[in-house]
Amino acid sequence: MRVLSGTQPSGQLHLGNYFGALRQYVALQERYPETLYFIADYHSMTSLRDAALRRRLTEDVALDYLAAGLDPSRAILFRQSDVPEVCELAWILSTVTPMGLLERGHAYKDKVAQGIPAEHGLFAYPVLMAADILLYHSDLVPVGQDQKQHLEMARDMAQRFNHAYGVEALKLPEPHILEDAAIVPGTDGRKMSKSYANTIAMFAPRAEVKKAVMGIVTDSTPVADPKDPTATVFQLWNLFATPQERREMAERARAGGVGYGDVKKDLLARLEAYFAPLRERREQYASRPEAVEAILEEGARRARALALPVLASVREAAGLGTPRARN
Repeated sequence: MRVLSGTQPSGQLHLGNYFGALRQYVALQERYPETLYFIADYHSMTSLRDAALRRRLTEDVALDYLAAGLDPSRAILFRQSDVPEVCELAWILSTVTPMGLLERGHAYKDKVAQGIPAEHGLFAYPVLMAADILLYHSDLVPVGQDQKQHLEMARDMAQRFNHAYGVEALKLPEPHILEDAAIVPGTDGRKMSKSYANTIAMFAPRAEVKKAVMGIVTDSTPVADPKDPTATVFQLWNLFATPQERREMAERARAGGVGYGDVKKDLLARLEAYFAPLRERREQYASRPEAVEAILEEGARRARALALPVLASVREAAGLGTPRARN
């Protein structure tokens, strides 16, 4: 079984990225013989226009994956742009993708509603994402419930290509729903997202992490009064607590006598302790940028070795390039 997923380098990875996906990705490398994780720098071009910043953020994502425990001897970690064949497959897929399919894309409509310019790259984002998935004959794609549509679109494009040319050149991947993935609230109560500027970055400077934690929005309920144990600050605290601790905290909150400030201080202490070994590992990799670059280059080499036969089959089916020798 071959598992594939990617992360866009559009900002510092945060608790939502970690508890919602990254932690599970690292676990998958123990369960499956082939796991591929790419840093989606092509995708970041829909929102980021600073070349130097893109390179730095791409390196940051690589460091975050390695710090979280990704083992480059098991998993394949690579830059999307180091496998240029993905752009060729994206064009080929675009020739069989109906406009209506793209117009129904939730992510496109959401981003336009946020004020992001409605450019072609943003509109065609699902086609490039489909190429990312299909180029490696992926069997499973880890997704949250809110991301299933993109995988369904990729399957639709694969079926349309296979039907158009009467072949089975593209494999239809299946979703791997991350059942234990946490939906992490941001400091303002909305879903934690770089788009909302409400994140707590995993490896930001400690002063920045502290400022974010202490800035979690709470109400003005007095310390002595009962509180809602589902409030944002409690949900974030729960990420670092045992089931028993969560039950006890919920009881204390309902009974009253718990101050939000004390919960924030304890959350900060738990967060720092949890990420301390990961932060140390990240600093070790950051001190050896040539080693990180070597990991990405080797990952790209291994990824291309999987991609080239798939693209060759697609090109042959579509009548592109030099025909293969026939027996």
